[in-house]
Amino acid sequence: MLLLVLGAEFVNGWTDAPNAIATVVSTRCLSPFQAVCMASTLNLAGVLSGTAVAETIGKDIIDASAVDLLTVGGAMVGIILWSTLAVGGAFQPASRMLWLPA
Repeated sequence: MLLLVLGAEFVNGWTDAPNAIATVVSTRCLSPFQAVCMASTLNLAGVLSGTAVAETIGKDIIDASAVDLLTVGGAMVGIILWSTLAVGGAFQPASRMLWLPA
C-alpha cells in the first residue's frame, strides 16, 4: 500500500508541478529558478499547514466506515494510471478537455 501511495504522489508531482511553474515562467513573471524556489517553499508550507482539509473530507463528505485498504488502493491505482496516460499523451490531463475533439 505504501508503494502505491508513494507512486501516486510521484505522478501527481510530475503533472501538477510543471503546470504551476510553467505559467509564471512563460509569462515572465518569475525566472525558472524563482518559480522552482517559490513552488518548493509553498508546497512545504502546505504540508506543514495542518490537516483541516483531510478532516473535513473524512467527516463531512464521505462515510469513513466505507473506506478500507481496497478502496484506498484502488484510488491510488486510478491516480497512477490516469496521470501516466495523460503524460504519455493519451489525452489532455484536464478533465474538461477529455471530451473535446482534437
